[in-house]
Amino acid sequence: MASIAYSSAAFTGTSASDLLRSSSNGVSGIPLKTLGKAPFSVKKRDATVAAKLKKGKKHDYPWPADPDPNVKGGVLTHLSHFKPLKEKQKPVTLDFEKPLVEIEKKMIDVRRMANETGLDFSDQIILLENKYQQALKDLYRHLTPIQRVHIARHPNRPTFLDHIFSITDKFVELHGDRSGYDDPAIVTGIGTIDDRRYMFIGQQKGRNTKENIHRNFGMPTPHGYRKALRMMYYADHHGFPIVTFIDTPGAYADLKSEELGQGEAIAHNLRTMFGLKVPIVSIVIGEGGSGGALAIGCANKLLMLENAVFYVASPEACAAILWKTAKASPKAAEKLRITAPELCRLQICDGIIPEPLGGAHADPAWTSQQIKAAINETMDELTAMDTEKLLKHRMHKFRKLGGFEENAQVDPKKKVNMKKEDQIVCTTPNEELEGEVEKLKQQILKAKESSSKPPEMALKDMIEKLKKEVDHEYSEAIKATGLKDRLDMLREEVSKVNSRDQLMNPVIRDKIEKLKDEFNQKLSAAPNHPTLQYKLDMLKEFSKAKSLSDAATLKQEVNKKFNEIMSRPEINEKLEALKAEVQNSGSSSFADLDQGLKDKVLNTRKEVELEMISALKSIGLVVEGVKSNEKVLSEKDSPSVFKNKVDHLNEEINKKIENVVSSSELKNMIELLKLEIARAGNKPDTESKSKIEAIQKQIKQRLSEAIISSELIEKYEDLKEKNSEVEQSSAGADESLQKETKYEEPRLEINLGANSSFAQ
Repeated sequence: MASIAYSSAAFTGTSASDLLRSSSNGVSGIPLKTLGKAPFSVKKRDATVAAKLKKGKKHDYPWPADPDPNVKGGVLTHLSHFKPLKEKQKPVTLDFEKPLVEIEKKMIDVRRMANETGLDFSDQIILLENKYQQALKDLYRHLTPIQRVHIARHPNRPTFLDHIFSITDKFVELHGDRSGYDDPAIVTGIGTIDDRRYMFIGQQKGRNTKENIHRNFGMPTPHGYRKALRMMYYADHHGFPIVTFIDTPGAYADLKSEELGQGEAIAHNLRTMFGLKVPIVSIVIGEGGSGGALAIGCANKLLMLENAVFYVASPEACAAILWKTAKASPKAAEKLRITAPELCRLQICDGIIPEPLGGAHADPAWTSQQIKAAINETMDELTAMDTEKLLKHRMHKFRKLGGFEENAQVDPKKKVNMKKEDQIVCTTPNEELEGEVEKLKQQILKAKESSSKPPEMALKDMIEKLKKEVDHEYSEAIKATGLKDRLDMLREEVSKVNSRDQLMNPVIRDKIEKLKDEFNQKLSAAPNHPTLQYKLDMLKEFSKAKSLSDAATLKQEVNKKFNEIMSRPEINEKLEALKAEVQNSGSSSFADLDQGLKDKVLNTRKEVELEMISALKSIGLVVEGVKSNEKVLSEKDSPSVFKNKVDHLNEEINKKIENVVSSSELKNMIELLKLEIARAGNKPDTESKSKIEAIQKQIKQRLSEAIISSELIEKYEDLKEKNSEVEQSSAGADESLQKETKYEEPRLEINLGANSSFAQ
């Protein structure tokens, strides 16, 4: 309370109404006009007036009482409301990071135990630290799209102002949209990086609940976009390059924002940014949601942090629309292609700024320095452009999005996500192909006449060409027979089985067989059947020619190796000595030789065989084994008669085998075996090996059951009895030893690749 004394003369000439009206001014019964003119006096105390002074709330200005002039960023930094947090942010563990937390707890327990007991646990601690680092690398190098979304939304992720105060030398925040409001969700200001002045515009999220409420969780209102627009005009007028930071779930979509023209404000920004004559760089530091992000993102270059996301609709919203549940958000995140690497492949993003393992919140300072380096590098490129080129560059960046050119040659990098059936197959006209085939035939005939090799490269190219042509003709025949849809559905079923690493279902095998039979029946009615048959015949003919050429080449190599071995001095000496011993013994057959000489002959033959095996291996041939039979043919039956009998038996066995192999059941088993071997690769695991062995065993069993018939066994036993002793005498002077004609049991070899084979 305060007391003020006035003389009675001060009230002379004052009406009652004046006195009443003055009561609203805080002083009872005294008009302000009179109060101002009245002389102050303490002598006369005829009237006393009491006034109560009401204390107002003190405004919370950011400027401190004793500002530090040497603070980083300059003394004007004190004007910013953004101050370091008094309390450290609480660590937040995402769901997929829980395995790391368990290892961390173990490390803490071991350290506490070491402190309590005084024992040395340094080895265990180092082991756990290495395990933690390896687990962290494995986790963050194979993140799924939805996991990147969670990292981009991490509560402790550095905000726009965190990065700004780390990368700028000086920064002054500018406020207001000059229409009566200052939206705290968008922060603007002028700052310098390495003596270059920039206009910074960014969406600001809070670091705690209080800040998030103040910043509206980084969701701008129309006032925020109009503030950003005002600063863009300001930067354009003064020639400041613009750097925008995007980190928002989207523009604020409440009723008031719509009434104030949210859509108009965003559209105005989009139109204006394409006409600004200064370089613009946008950086997505968290999540960039829809038009709210694009309103400050129409830049010459769009950069993204490694774990940032940029989307037209959030994964949760997309999942709710398409699959009627937000639980399908992982699937939606994958389909939307919202991560930095995927957007780079689509040429929406122009560069990725790396983050430390664990995300940007694991080392904010390091992340900020990466952003600073990216800004400097990008601005060096853009500032070198003149105004016209800069505007064209910005327009072309957005105009090329989603563009395509029909029948254009596709870059191999872009073929990753393209379907095979969409690829264009270029076929050769029939007349041209027939001319090439006839020309190659003439070359092969000339090579045969001159006993020279056929043109191997031309033959190989023609076979590859014919394979593509035959595949194309089969595809056209499938379309013509109306079986394409069924084939596609069957392919999808088979791919699902393959993806789950399961054995093929018998039901699917039956479907394949039925479709194959139906296609074979309808094939003759297909319009392109004659062309297909011609190309198929040519492919078989050239494949046979190539096989014969390869076999001849291989035969020459084998003969060459054999001659090299037989011409070695040590081998010649042994053979000559052995030949002399056999001649001196006077024996007319191998059976008449004494046991010592027999052993010597067999040992010498074994040495020659071993040398030959190593020589064959050196040229890439796989020797499965050398079988010898001690029972030789008697001289009463000539070798030619014995050979005919063996050939006849082998023919019967081969026919029996072909009948079994052509059965659908065995074909399916062989296809299944091929599939398992292809999956196993060069280094099959234990499970794959066991599967392959089981299938091989089944195939062998089927073949054995088919081959072992009473009729064949009787013929085999009869042949075995008649030729119980096998011997082949020396054929002449050119041969140094008797060669043993032997009967081998029938063998079937099925080769499924370079690294796999089995025999029955």
